[in-house]
Amino acid sequence: MSVSLTKHCDTPPFADHKDLYNVIDATQLGDVPWQSFSVQYTGECPEVVPPWMNDEFEVWYRDPRAMAYNILANPTFKDEINYTPFHEYNASDNTCQWKDFMSGDWAWQQADTISKDPETHGSALVPIILGSDKTTVSVGTGNTEYYPLYASIGNVCNNVRHTHHDALVIISFLAIPKRYDTDKKHSKDDVFWIFHCQLIHSLLSVILSSLKSAMSKYEVVHHGDSHFRRMTYSLGPYIADYEEQLVLSCVIKHWCPKCIAVRTDLDSGGMYHCCEHTDFIIGELHEDILWNEYGIISDLVLFTNDFLRADIHELLSFDLLHQLIKGAFKDHLVDWVAKYLKAVHGTKRAEEIMSDIDRRVAAVPSFSGRDFKQWTGNDSKALMKVFLPAIEGHVPGDMVCAFYALLEFCYLVQRNVITEDTLNQIQDALGCFHCYRKIFGLVIPTFSLPRQHSMTHYASNRHNALGQMLVTNQRLDKLAAFHMDFNRNQGDHRDPEDIPTGSYPWNEGKLQVFNSASATFLAPSDPSDVSGMNEYTCNDCMQGLEVARIICFFSFIHNWEGYLCALIQWFDKIGDCVNEDTGMWMDGSQNLAVIHIDTIFRAAHLIPIYSSEYISHSLKFYHSIDSFHSFYVNKFADHHAFGIAS
Repeated sequence: MSVSLTKHCDTPPFADHKDLYNVIDATQLGDVPWQSFSVQYTGECPEVVPPWMNDEFEVWYRDPRAMAYNILANPTFKDEINYTPFHEYNASDNTCQWKDFMSGDWAWQQADTISKDPETHGSALVPIILGSDKTTVSVGTGNTEYYPLYASIGNVCNNVRHTHHDALVIISFLAIPKRYDTDKKHSKDDVFWIFHCQLIHSLLSVILSSLKSAMSKYEVVHHGDSHFRRMTYSLGPYIADYEEQLVLSCVIKHWCPKCIAVRTDLDSGGMYHCCEHTDFIIGELHEDILWNEYGIISDLVLFTNDFLRADIHELLSFDLLHQLIKGAFKDHLVDWVAKYLKAVHGTKRAEEIMSDIDRRVAAVPSFSGRDFKQWTGNDSKALMKVFLPAIEGHVPGDMVCAFYALLEFCYLVQRNVITEDTLNQIQDALGCFHCYRKIFGLVIPTFSLPRQHSMTHYASNRHNALGQMLVTNQRLDKLAAFHMDFNRNQGDHRDPEDIPTGSYPWNEGKLQVFNSASATFLAPSDPSDVSGMNEYTCNDCMQGLEVARIICFFSFIHNWEGYLCALIQWFDKIGDCVNEDTGMWMDGSQNLAVIHIDTIFRAAHLIPIYSSEYISHSLKFYHSIDSFHSFYVNKFADHHAFGIAS
C-alpha cells in the first residue's frame, strides 16, 4: 500500500468510498443524471377504495434529449453518423438496398416535412428510436414492477448500434402496477385496467417531453467531429412485443395494431391504421362499435398525440424474437406438432414420438462455430436451429415444409443488408408458409393469429422502407460473420491421385499432434461498414465448398518450413441440390485425407438424417457423428451459415 500511495505523498486520493462516489457524481463529461417523479390515480373513487388508487408510483428516467446530445457529441461515432437520408444501390445491377436506418423511405418523408417548415428548414433529422422489454422486469416493492425503456438515434450506423453500448442506452424504468390483462373489458377491474394503460402513455409523454421544443424549431448541437449543426427531432420506431403494442396503440387483443383487418381473418388484408382515421371514427361511432368492429379502445389518449409528426401505428415495429421465434415458432408450430400427433396417433403413441423427437434434439452434435452447448428445448432460438431434421419422418412432408418456410423467413428478415432480391425471397417464403401451414387445420381452428399476421407487414413494406430498415434494429443478438480468404496453393496443381506414391516428399522429422485447438476468424458484426462494402460472395454457395470432420491437428517441418495440417474425414454431398422439404444440403461420410489448415473456411454444423427410425435412448450428442452415415448441413446454425449453405 505504501508503494501505491507514493505519488500521492502517502495521502489517499479519496477519503473513503463516499468521497469517491461524490467525485464520480460531480463529473460532468458524458453525464446524464437520473431523475424521478411520482404519479398517482386522481379519478373518482368508489366507497371501498382499492389499494392501488392510493399508491404512489415512482418513476426513474434520464433526459432523452441529453442522451441524444451525448451520442451526437461522441467522437467515437463521428465517422459513423448519417446526417441526411440517402439511397444505396448495388453497383453491379443498380438495384436498391437498405442497411442503415437513414436509407429508409420514412427518414426521407420526415426530412421532406421538416424542410418545408421555416422553423426547421435546413436542419438535420434526428429520429429517436425507442424500445421496451417487459421480459426483463426487475420486481420492485409492493404492487409495482419496473421494466426498462431503451433509446437510440436513427442517425447512428447499425454496426455501431449493435456493438457499442453508448449508442443504445436505458432512459427510464417504467413503473407498472401489477395485475394487468388486455382482455378484461367487462371485468370488475375495468377501471384499474384503464388506469394501467393510460399510466404508460402518460409516463412516456412526460419522459419524452424535453424533445418537444426541438421538434418544432431546430437547435444547434455540437458534434463529435467538432462541428455545430442544426438538428430537429422526431419520434422514430418503437420496438415492442405484441402485448406491449396493444397498450401503445390502444388496440384490443386479437386485433392488429398496424392495420384494420378484421380479427377473424387478419390475413385477408386491410388498410393501415393512422391517427387521422382513428380520431375520426372515435368522434363518429359509439364505443361499443369501436370495440367490437374496429378493435379500438376509445377511453385512452395516445402519448404520440403530444408530439409533432408522430403516428404510433406507423412507428410500431415488431420484436422479432417474441413475435416470430418465440411466438410463431415455439408457441404455435412446435405446440401444433404435439397436438397433431395426439390427434392422429392417440396419446400414448404421440408421447412415444415426442420422446423420440426430444432424443433427436438432444443428439444433435454441438456446434463449435458458436458458443452452443448441448441443445435444450427450453431455448426457443436454439431449438429452431435443430428442430427441422428432428421431426422429419415423424410428421407429414407439408408440416416439415411449413417449418422450413418459417425459418427461411426469419433468417431472411434478419439479414444485415436487405436487397430487392431479398424482399422477393421474403415474399416467397411467406407464401410458402401460408400454403403449408394448412396441414395444421386438423388441430387448429383458425390461422388468424396476430403474431403470424405480423409477417405480412414485414413482407408488404416493399415501397415503405420503414419496415425493411427496422429489420436490423429488431435483432436482439449481434450477428457474427466468419470470414477467411482461401490461400491458393501456387505449387504443384496435379491431382494427388495422379502422382505415384514413391514421388511423394519423404519426411523423417517428428509430427507434433495437437489435442485441442482454437480458431480465430475475422468476424465483424457488420461486414459492410461506413467506409465501403466489404462483402463476401460465394457464387456457387455450397457447390464451391466441401464439409469435413477434423480428426486431429498436427504439424511438421520439411525443408526448414513448417506445415500446419489437419487429418480430416470428408463428407461428400448427396445429390446436386438441397433437400426439397428442409432446404438443406445432405452429406455422407467418406475417406480420410490431410489438408492444410489455411484451406479451412469456417465451422460447419451437421445434423443426422434420422429418417423415420427411433433412435437409442443411450445415444449421446457426442456420439452422433460416429453413429450416423448421412447428415444435413445445418444452414440455420447461424446467419452466416444461412448465407453460405442456402
